[in-house]
Amino acid sequence: MNAVTMPDAERATEAPKTSKANAFFRVNDIHAYYGESYIVQGVSFEINEGDIVALLGRNGAGKTSTLRTLARAGDPELKGGEIWLNDTAVHACRDFQAAVAGIQLVQEDRRIIPGLTVEENILLAQIAEPKGWPVEKIYEHFPRLAERRKQEGVTLSGGEQQMLAVARALARDIKLLLLDEPYEGLAPVIVKEIEQIVERIKALGITTIIVEQNAVAALELANRALILDMGQIVFDGSAKAVLENEDLRNDYLAI
Repeated sequence: MNAVTMPDAERATEAPKTSKANAFFRVNDIHAYYGESYIVQGVSFEINEGDIVALLGRNGAGKTSTLRTLARAGDPELKGGEIWLNDTAVHACRDFQAAVAGIQLVQEDRRIIPGLTVEENILLAQIAEPKGWPVEKIYEHFPRLAERRKQEGVTLSGGEQQMLAVARALARDIKLLLLDEPYEGLAPVIVKEIEQIVERIKALGITTIIVEQNAVAALELANRALILDMGQIVFDGSAKAVLENEDLRNDYLAI
């Protein structure tokens, strides 16, 4: 779907707006494709401000594709449906417009920029308005990053790089955080540290959607759960209900 046309001077600072949506974040019948491959097949859900949502499913269910569609990340291509963040028509946005609107995607590969220090990676996120947390506030919540502020970001451990990726998202004016596989490739002791970061985000009231293969860990953090199967939502309810329903976990999560 094409982005709305706007003057060049406004392109980096505005996102399309129209009449206010009913929920804080509303996804209505979205359909997305990689080329001819139909990946996201009519997904709909609503979430409230402050929710922590676990978006779960087996490998190939469409979790990351859905997350990237919500962030308007360039692929897959959205070919139908609506995405609303408050009164912002995210479905009419390009990726930079969605980011300006407040949607921040932390991708599985973390996207730490080579050649830049920890602090430079954070400051780069604040070049364009609107800005989020100042650097010193970020360091208060991530003291390990403060200790390594002059170290090149790509030389950090996997867990520290994940911290940096989240910190960089918080450096923007964040309204919705999308976390793609935050525990991927990390040792169990580091996973515990990342869980603490997500708990901190939860305590701060930042609305978050987590895609994670470690379904139990994600469910223990979340208050809501969405389960995808073959690009479609097959469960929308409480995280507790999934943890307590063995048949549901066996059928769709293999746990």
